[in-house]
Amino acid sequence: MKIAFVVDALDGFKIYKDSTFAMMREAAARGHTLYTLLQQDVVWNSGVVTGYAQKLHLTGESVLWYRSEETETIALKDFDAVVMRKDPPFDMEYLYSTYLLELAQEQGARVFNNPRAIRDCNEKLTIARFGQFTAPTLVTRHARLIHDFLQTHGDIILKPLDGMGGASVFRVQAKDPNLNVIIETLTQFGLRTIMAQRYIPAIVDGDKRVLLIAGKPVPFALARIPKPGETRGNLAAGGTGVARELTPRDREIAETLGPQLHAQGLLLVGLDVIGDYLTEVNVTSPTCFQEIMDQTGFNVAGMMLDALERAFEH
Repeated sequence: MKIAFVVDALDGFKIYKDSTFAMMREAAARGHTLYTLLQQDVVWNSGVVTGYAQKLHLTGESVLWYRSEETETIALKDFDAVVMRKDPPFDMEYLYSTYLLELAQEQGARVFNNPRAIRDCNEKLTIARFGQFTAPTLVTRHARLIHDFLQTHGDIILKPLDGMGGASVFRVQAKDPNLNVIIETLTQFGLRTIMAQRYIPAIVDGDKRVLLIAGKPVPFALARIPKPGETRGNLAAGGTGVARELTPRDREIAETLGPQLHAQGLLLVGLDVIGDYLTEVNVTSPTCFQEIMDQTGFNVAGMMLDALERAFEH
């Protein structure tokens, strides 16, 4: 297969933990040809969605880990698979990229995840479709409703709808002296919609990343355990990742959501589960492949490449 990865700059990769690198390494080991493009390298020109792509060679080294050939101009439909792995945030440039990738699909490109599905599945709001698995949640820009929600639950999490890596996530309690300024800052004085969720004490045991590939759960989750004094388990916020077998509740959530999300065109999804509750559905650039592989031996990237190869056959 000829696989194009839409990625951030390669020099910024931390290959010891990067899930996109794990996919690339697995694909190269299977004899597939790799190309990379930056987000700005996807263009619509003379009616064709084209990529300014570079063929990628993995060196096997830890520092100078790749070699790229000269840039080629290749229509995205001429790749066997285009894998969208640009990291969030989901800003307007990301949105424009999904429109271009959807046009490429109409011209015959195979894009994973489906760009329309990425747009349709906001990583915070998608949990509203699966209320049987969620803790009490409020989505609003109205300060009064947030105050009422806090009075009802006493201990809540506030977060933006477009954040990543735990950025701008606050835990607040009824007597927090900074409550008003936190609400004003997050909502930009009522101009920005945010999410409030009842605090889930099970966060002390980790914010679990449950991966779905082609609608099927990876048998291990990565529990991201907050560092002392923190309520955020995100690895970017200093959390520690511990791989664990899925619990029966994890499986129930994964096996309910998996087929529905896959039917939308989402080949790879990262569910966030705290205790027994679904908190987020990550569709842009889910991670944790290497942490699970290193701790359990389960080849997550191998499962991903199996799914890509099956998709190509069909």
